[in-house]
Amino acid sequence: MSERILIVDDDDSLRESLQLVLSAEGHEVLTASRGETALELLDASVVDVVLCDQRMPGMDGLELLPQLVRRLPDATLIMMSAYGTEDLAVEAMQSGAYDYLAKPFQPSEILLTLRKARERERLRRANELLQRDVARALGERPIVAASKPMIELLELLERAAAFKTTVLLTGESGTGKEVLARAIHAQSPRRDQAFVPVNCAAIPEPLLESELFGHARGAFTGAHKARRGLFVEASGGTLFLDEIGELPASLQAKLLRVLQEEEVRPVGEPKSRTVDVRVIAATARNLEADVRDGRFREDLFYRLNVVRLEVPALRDRRIDIPLLVDHFLGKFRETLGKNVRMIADDALERLTGYAWPGNVRELENVIERAIILADSDRITLAELPANVSTARPTGAGTGSDFSLRRARRAVEADLIGRALRATGGNRTHAAKLLEISHRALLYKIKEYGVRD
Repeated sequence: MSERILIVDDDDSLRESLQLVLSAEGHEVLTASRGETALELLDASVVDVVLCDQRMPGMDGLELLPQLVRRLPDATLIMMSAYGTEDLAVEAMQSGAYDYLAKPFQPSEILLTLRKARERERLRRANELLQRDVARALGERPIVAASKPMIELLELLERAAAFKTTVLLTGESGTGKEVLARAIHAQSPRRDQAFVPVNCAAIPEPLLESELFGHARGAFTGAHKARRGLFVEASGGTLFLDEIGELPASLQAKLLRVLQEEEVRPVGEPKSRTVDVRVIAATARNLEADVRDGRFREDLFYRLNVVRLEVPALRDRRIDIPLLVDHFLGKFRETLGKNVRMIADDALERLTGYAWPGNVRELENVIERAIILADSDRITLAELPANVSTARPTGAGTGSDFSLRRARRAVEADLIGRALRATGGNRTHAAKLLEISHRALLYKIKEYGVRD
């Protein structure tokens, strides 16, 4: 990733030589001969790194350093001096400098220092994003599926994950599009970098451009300090643009340019900066209809619609409902501290027969509510909301057999058949895949009439 670096030094030859070396590495370089000039530059630009001399006319480096820390809390600050001592180095780092370089130094020394600083910053950002988003971490949101449409979707997802190609996730609200976006990131070569989610519908339009692309200090009223923007935060990793269909028309052209040029221009800055971001977008809207009606740019739609994954509604994969119920029982048993381990057959029949307009998210909420209300170790009809407890099988092709026992038998038989095919009929290996004993597998093969 290229960085914007500010060199503050009154030595003209050193500034010029450093500018040549760093520009050759692909960085954008700004220069200032005095501390006061550096602060003026920072009123208009965001920088990632500052190389600052200790002795300069007017404001010296140690006076400038605290102001840099306040203005650039996320930047890497490196002090340089030809008059250095151990005490000066300690003072500089206590004041906020990342490192201290004694002059004269070789170009390789400054490049090594920058690489170390970049790695430290990458780890800091990754840790910050992890703490910010830990409640929604992929490990806590596994994908539970056995139905044919979901298995086919996951196979396509796995193939797409290996490439930087833009992915568009479509489907009704609550189907788990963000969970799938996280799965794409987790299976991609970018898995060790940041996954940055943003809901385009949740941020007011006047702030969304700044949120995505960043802004310079003073770019607008209230911009008291510069902001990197989420595209820069996600550089090297994945940016998830949820509810992309709600993106204002004024920002659609700017997003298209970022996707095409891989450059962002923060609000109020004269220059663009390069970013390396894998974009995954999601929407519950019909973007084709929005394109026809002029609400969404056609060129942006085609730029996003490279690999499209249509997430099926829960009512179209009812075979997954018993598995999801078991998963949510385990999840909330732990988080709520209640020993609710089962669900009555008639209660599961209602869950399976309900139309689920809110999809998986609604099912999750219903199970959480039921566990809270349960007085025993199992969920009954009494704990289900009225609209669910009175549900009957609906929808074409869903059938009328929704008992817990038969639903689980169908799921188990399907999984056993696929495990046997995956292992070439080796029952010992299939049992390991299914995480059951060899004897249990033999029993189930006989009970369900599964053919190898």
